[in-house]
Formats: sequence, C-alpha cells, structure tokens
Amino acid sequence: MGFGSIITAMISVSAILLASYVCTNGGFYMTEVLADSFIEMQDCKNEMLKTEIEINKTTTDGVDILVSLKNIGSTKIGDYEYMDLIVRYYNSSGTIITIWVPYQEENTTLASNHWKVHSISPDLINPGIFDPGEEIELQVRLNASDPIKNESKNWVQITTPEGIGDSGYFE
Repeated sequence: MGFGSIITAMISVSAILLASYVCTNGGFYMTEVLADSFIEMQDCKNEMLKTEIEINKTTTDGVDILVSLKNIGSTKIGDYEYMDLIVRYYNSSGTIITIWVPYQEENTTLASNHWKVHSISPDLINPGIFDPGEEIELQVRLNASDPIKNESKNWVQITTPEGIGDSGYFE
C-alpha cells in the first residue's frame, strides 16, 4: 500500500510539471509573437513617418491629366500598383464624376481611366524608382467620351503605398 501511494504521487507530480512546462512554453511563444507584431507595426509606422509627397503642378487637356509630384520625404517609392489615385471632375455636361484610377504598366498604350508614370527627373539613382528629392510626372487618361469641362475646378488625390497622400485642385 505504501508503494502504490508513492507511484501515484510521482505520477501526479509529473503531470503537474508537464502541465507547467506546456503552459510556460505557450506563454513564452505568445509573448514572442506579440513582440514580433509590435516590432513589425513600429517598422510600418516608421516608414509612414519617413514618407512625404507634394503635388507641384497639375495640368489637363480635357482627357489627359499630368500631375507633377515631388518626393520630399526620405523613403523611395516604387510599388506604383499599390498607389491610389482618385480624380473628381466636372464632365462636359456639368455632372460631377469621382473615379478611382488604377495603375497601368508603362510599356503599354495608356487605356481610358488608367494612369502611368510619364517621367521621373532626375532619375540617376535607382532608375524607375521615385527616390527622395526627385520629381515624378504621372499621366492620367480619362474616358475620351466623358472629358473634363472647360473652366471648372477639379480635384486629384494621390496616396502612396504607405498611406501618405496629397491632394490638390486643378482647372
């Protein structure tokens, strides 16, 4: 009878130690995952703080809009497909149109209601990437059957992949 109670006590202590080990390792794992998430979140916030763009000039001929931007931050921008461009304009009949304009690769003919990179200057370092201090000109092509009305105030919003943007009016 004495030996049976010793074995039971040993099994109980082993089960308690095993449960403690599993709970402790689970806690350490959750703490590590949480810490990694905080580090990743801070890295994203850091990139946002370093990113800044400014619209210099916007011109239009009714169908095409040329938007000149300057990178005044310290982050390079190259993921153009993740940039958002929104145009709000009066069409020839005076109706307000608001559209999100998706990016299109530069090597193809620009389709209606799309935009592409027209030029980057000076583009000496990292060709094709919008580096700090450089100016980029974006060409936005609207639907030719629904052009911008002459002598109307219109608006454009450009947002980087990091979520930083600038907007401005144009005629």
